[in-house]
Amino acid sequence: MLIAGSSIGEIKNLKTRLSAAFKMKDLGPAKQILGMKISWDRSAGTLNLPQELYIEKVLSRFRVNDAKPTVGSLMYAMVCTRPDIAHVVGVVSRYMANPGKEHWEAVKWLLRYLRGTSSTSLCFGKGNVTLQGFVDADLGGDVDSSKSTSGYIYTIGGTVVSWMSRLQKCVSLSSTEAE
Repeated sequence: MLIAGSSIGEIKNLKTRLSAAFKMKDLGPAKQILGMKISWDRSAGTLNLPQELYIEKVLSRFRVNDAKPTVGSLMYAMVCTRPDIAHVVGVVSRYMANPGKEHWEAVKWLLRYLRGTSSTSLCFGKGNVTLQGFVDADLGGDVDSSKSTSGYIYTIGGTVVSWMSRLQKCVSLSSTEAE
């Protein structure tokens, strides 16, 4: 397994061993993965994973009042590189079986937010590899069910690597229970 700090020799050795076992070509450094552009800044020691092109496609595709496929497209962005929209995507997705006008308004608000932040990306850099985790919950924040929402976010070196925002399964009777 390659990890940060692997030498070029180790990487070349791995490529040689893989090409002996499998038919493969070395196409050079990766430029894209799962529709995300990979942006390297070797002098700064950073790797960025923006979804700007994907978000622009979603924005241009959904200029119609059809919230269901729009929310599915927003979920893909959220799962890959946009933890900042996890909560609102979770909220609007609860109503996709029978969306109302206010739900579509929330989706349009989210699309406008993404328009202004489409260049936001996860940025991985060398150096600090401290793992941090943050967890929180509200108390009865869902107006329809009085259920609480829990969320967490984990970072390594200040860059988000795992996140979640989810409605709890039962109604909490106290903030202690919600937490």
